[in-house]
Amino acid sequence: MMTATAQLAKTKRTAAMLEVDEDQPMRILHIIGTLNPAAGGPTESVRVLLSYGPIGYTGEVVTLDDPKAPFLKDIPFPVHALGPFRTTYGFNTKLLPWLIANRERFDGVVVNGLWQYCGFAAWRALAGNTPYVVFTHGMLDPYFKRAFPLKHVKKWFYWMPFEHRVLRDAYRVLFTSRAEKRLAEQSFRLHKWEPYVVPYGASGPTGDPEVQKEAFFEKCPQVRNKRYLLFLGRIHRKKGCDLLIDAFAKVAHTDPELDLVFAGPDSQHWSAKLQHTATKAGIAHRIHWPGMITGDAKWGAFFACEAFILPSHQENFGIAVAEALGCGKPVLLADKVNIAEDIADFGAGLMELDTAEGTLSLLQRWIAMSDQQKQAMAVRAFECFHTNYDMRENAKAIIKLFENATVPAPRLRK
Repeated sequence: MMTATAQLAKTKRTAAMLEVDEDQPMRILHIIGTLNPAAGGPTESVRVLLSYGPIGYTGEVVTLDDPKAPFLKDIPFPVHALGPFRTTYGFNTKLLPWLIANRERFDGVVVNGLWQYCGFAAWRALAGNTPYVVFTHGMLDPYFKRAFPLKHVKKWFYWMPFEHRVLRDAYRVLFTSRAEKRLAEQSFRLHKWEPYVVPYGASGPTGDPEVQKEAFFEKCPQVRNKRYLLFLGRIHRKKGCDLLIDAFAKVAHTDPELDLVFAGPDSQHWSAKLQHTATKAGIAHRIHWPGMITGDAKWGAFFACEAFILPSHQENFGIAVAEALGCGKPVLLADKVNIAEDIADFGAGLMELDTAEGTLSLLQRWIAMSDQQKQAMAVRAFECFHTNYDMRENAKAIIKLFENATVPAPRLRK
């Protein structure tokens, strides 16, 4: 039986719904620990999703960043930076009061990621009040359970009292593929949630490709007028960077004109060891490290490359994969990239195991292809992006989710 308090809350929500201005676009709040581009895919997805106001989606972001952080400058949507935070958990005394004070302004809330205070604060402020969804961004993949067993044990102590409740009480828990949804159920017991697979992807390139290529060559002049394969992402052990260097050392002599570019941040300080490996193998002069690249330089790196390669051990999606497809570039992927099989079936790339042998096979297969075969795959790559991975469809899916939410968040007329 519904309590008097619950009945009163329901009555207030219903009354407020009747006063919503239907002409206003849906207002959605994103919660994320950081908008620092160096943090990887989730940050980029939030930036892209909030660029689609014209389709009925306007939004804001609350983050734990320092409001003085340089990467927050010139962002074209409202950002409420409540940080800085000094721990990986990201505890912040300002977040919960801010959410309680502002929750009525939004039709829905998207919590991006797990294992931080952001999710727990959202659960305390929003459960039973404002509909929220949780975008897991691959953080429930059992790969982490195998690769970091001690960290997994530590997460159990947080999962039992907190995290599983955040997911249990969410209106929906969002996954980017059926594979990610299936794998998430293997990480923890008590995995009771309402799953929903949403279309995912990236924004397509804009601007002049030739200008963007020049921007990249300013960052990496060594590859001007050269053919190269592009790895773009964090220089991280889960990405299989070591496998790629070892495999390239074995095939470099079969295609002397082909180079390799590793573009991305190196928070683990791993690139020095990788470069030492390349030096010992005699291929250091053919591997280039421009560091993290953004904006025109990033798009220029895609446009100028021959193909994109990612031999990752775990990737729930891979925004850079979709960006490469959007530039009409074939993608060479490990099978642990959850969308690799779909892309290979589309004819837009190649897929092999995330092993030394699989990575070697990726390179061998690509080098063995004729120019005509590579060009045909490039055409399929462009088609694959516009058919499956345009992030605009993700924005539309989130709007539709909140339109049908069972716990609406009212927005009153002024």
